[in-house]
Amino acid sequence: MEKIFVAKQVAEKLYATEAAVDTALTEAAEFMSVMLAARKDVNAPLTFADGTQVKLMDAMKALSDARTAMVAVHEELHEAKLRLGIRTKMGFQSENAPTGAHEDATVLRDVG
Repeated sequence: MEKIFVAKQVAEKLYATEAAVDTALTEAAEFMSVMLAARKDVNAPLTFADGTQVKLMDAMKALSDARTAMVAVHEELHEAKLRLGIRTKMGFQSENAPTGAHEDATVLRDVG
């Protein structure tokens, strides 16, 4: 299989994984917001479910660490691509792509 096609497969999974981590972090933040609002809505004291909030913050920290690790993975894969001699520009299609285009499709094109 040609290097460019292998690189495309890896890039697609990289972008999907990055998006999944960002989505998980967003969901956790929204969950925290809902939990805090729920406590207020039922007039529970500030100490109510404090341990649960701490555990959720631990989970959010782990997600944040995962996001930082994915940034490092992205950078290392970029370097690996260059070492393999793959000269492409990788990016996503814009949100204004024609109807029927997959919004997460990876665009690879030769450069130089």
